[in-house]
Amino acid sequence: MRVLGISGSLRRDSHNTRLLRAAGELVQEHGAEFEAFEGLKAIPPYDEDDDVGEGPGAVARLREAIAGADAILFATPEYNSSVPGVLKNAVDWMSRPAGKSPLRNKPVAVVGASTGMFGAVWAQAELRKVLGATGARVADVELAVGHAHEQLEPSGHPSDPAQREALGDAVGVLLGEPQGLRVAA
Repeated sequence: MRVLGISGSLRRDSHNTRLLRAAGELVQEHGAEFEAFEGLKAIPPYDEDDDVGEGPGAVARLREAIAGADAILFATPEYNSSVPGVLKNAVDWMSRPAGKSPLRNKPVAVVGASTGMFGAVWAQAELRKVLGATGARVADVELAVGHAHEQLEPSGHPSDPAQREALGDAVGVLLGEPQGLRVAA
């Protein structure tokens, strides 16, 4: 099984990218492959006039990465109570062509972290809604790491045992284990 990770943050020291890498470690510990998509910044703004053939190079690479994955894990920060524009833009590209989106029927899960108290819960809800509209199979899992600058270890693993368990649950659901993974505290 192959899981693709996509962080909605471009920041070098992103809490969400660290959280995504921690999830990737759990994926690999359970015998699956994990790859983090690194090209989000290169994806141009969606323009239907440019959406011909495979689309621009960066878009084609993302479409190929999604098509080649068995499941996708998104980690999103929250910007102005919603999904970062760069991540929403990438999903807009991936929603095309209608009915043949590489996200269609793809299992996806959404987690998030922010320095605020609520851990990007609104952005996660918005992203789940948008992914569902593309035809993705959105997992019913939750992980919102608030005060991420204090609650994430340098490795990206949550320091709170309940949040560690929620991360394991999100990964486990993507790996086809409905009860999630039991993660050591």
